[in-house]
Amino acid sequence: MTIYPAIDIKSGRCVRLTQGRADQETVYAENPADVAAEFKAAGSGWVHVVDLDGAFAGEPQNLAAVQAIAALGMKVQLGGGLRTRAAVERALGFGVSRVVIGTRAAESETFVGELVQAFGEKIAVGIDAKDGKVAVKGWVDTTGTGALELAQRMGALGVRTIIYTDIGTDGMLTGPNFAAQEAMLALGTFNVIASGGVSRREDVVKLAELARRHANLDGVIVGKALYEKRVSLPDLLELAR
Repeated sequence: MTIYPAIDIKSGRCVRLTQGRADQETVYAENPADVAAEFKAAGSGWVHVVDLDGAFAGEPQNLAAVQAIAALGMKVQLGGGLRTRAAVERALGFGVSRVVIGTRAAESETFVGELVQAFGEKIAVGIDAKDGKVAVKGWVDTTGTGALELAQRMGALGVRTIIYTDIGTDGMLTGPNFAAQEAMLALGTFNVIASGGVSRREDVVKLAELARRHANLDGVIVGKALYEKRVSLPDLLELAR
């Protein structure tokens, strides 16, 4: 199981939003690359980066910061505003290892299918759910589409990785929605990266137990708990191993 420490970028700075709300922002660092360097020093090979400005604007806004992170030699998983093929190609050209398609995946299966044909496993789909329904455009809008239904359609297109976020737990430090994650894992046609709610070491222990039952649990994204010093990245990396 892979630990994906998270960096959310807004106005060039490393921040966290509570439940994705732009008015609930905490700034943790002025330079996101400095944070990524700390993650690398702790032993992490991956970093999960979200361009929050991009998610709200519909196109990437912080690629210079992303490029600085990729230059450290870490594998970067990037989401936020990647809604055109040109944006995807540009991000991959900057050294990003995997891009996350969110809003456009809910809108166009054709778009996702073409990307998978062109870039294979470098394409992941982010499914963000509120009460089981898919949320889009930086979580501003909720659709009528069920998260599991969308995931099945993405799997049929050849998508190998789904990042599943339960919005209700994101940034709340209340623990993941384990039942929702297990329901997604049970579909079994793709790998799942769990996101949202990790607040303590025991949450990751429980996810590691889940990974033993479901080999397709690829990893977990950890954000606020790291910044609030509730968990230690070296400890989580050792746990995951």
